[in-house]
Amino acid sequence: MKNIITQFSRIFVGILFIISGLIKLNDPIGFSYKLAEYFSEPVFNMPIFIPLSLSLALFLVILEVVLGIMLLIGYKTKFTVWSLLILIVLFTFLTFYSAYYNVVKDCGCFGDALKLTPWQSFTKDIVLLFLILILFFNQKLVKPLFRNNIQNIVIFASIFLSSLMGYWVLNHLPIIDFRPYKVGNNIQKGMRIPDGAEKSVVEMVFIYKVGGVDKEFTEKDLMAIPEGAVFVDRKDKVISEGYVPPIHDFTMEKDGSDYKDEFLESPKLMLITAYDLVNADHSGMEKMEKLNQEAKAKGYQVIAMTASSPEEIAASKKQFGLTFDFYFCDAITVKTIERANPSIVLIEKGTIKQKVHHNDIADLKF
Repeated sequence: MKNIITQFSRIFVGILFIISGLIKLNDPIGFSYKLAEYFSEPVFNMPIFIPLSLSLALFLVILEVVLGIMLLIGYKTKFTVWSLLILIVLFTFLTFYSAYYNVVKDCGCFGDALKLTPWQSFTKDIVLLFLILILFFNQKLVKPLFRNNIQNIVIFASIFLSSLMGYWVLNHLPIIDFRPYKVGNNIQKGMRIPDGAEKSVVEMVFIYKVGGVDKEFTEKDLMAIPEGAVFVDRKDKVISEGYVPPIHDFTMEKDGSDYKDEFLESPKLMLITAYDLVNADHSGMEKMEKLNQEAKAKGYQVIAMTASSPEEIAASKKQFGLTFDFYFCDAITVKTIERANPSIVLIEKGTIKQKVHHNDIADLKF
């Protein structure tokens, strides 16, 4: 019986780590955003690690895949199980912290393929911790499946192929797009809220300075605000979150107006996304004006979407000789549309027809 439970744990944990690792390896930039969120000031306040987020993300996802394979084939069992235990303790702490303090809404355990709430992620990690502890106390039952030389070949091959996959998706596009802006999706439909959808319950909270101290009062407590209290601020507290459409916070703003309804009706729209113009890839930006002229010659409207400031936009237009207009959109939304900075999206009446990395402009089908 002990052997059956151990082998089940071995197979379950190994496969889950491989699947989880491969999903994140398909989009390591997306996972790096999650790590940067953990390092940000509202969470752990470790800004020194934010520039290392992508490197750390790649290391962790490749490690997940390789450890899963090592467990399945029984390679260096003691090292493998200890590594899995350390990883799952770290993940369990992070998911508990996210859930308890309600800071990181989605840990990114399965990327955009499967969204889990913080408490669901924590529960998943508790189950994995239990199974890995079974393996930890029954390491002798985890036997190698192959001879040493074959085991070595399998592990080296898994490291090489995982690294190759990471390199590929960083310089092109995710192999599978799980995001709401994937090819074939219609942006207008993605923004719609179905009739009868559950609505968010929001409570207004008023902040008053009482005796030199900020205190919060709800609407029902307004009569209890002491005389002489000074109003400071008002905030909305979400009691329960209602339906959130897959696509939200999508804007195309310029000079205080939102032009998304107009542009999303265009039969031929080329959207150039560059969420951060200061750190945009120079070789990619240098290709954009030539691409702009080619697209316009074929009847396309060409615009760009960014979260950069007007000053940064002006500097980039001058530096790269860009003649198309830039429209503002929140950085998170632009990063969700496409990971590359810059990248190109072809849209027909709101439906995404093609997306390419700036390294793959030759693959565009006008």
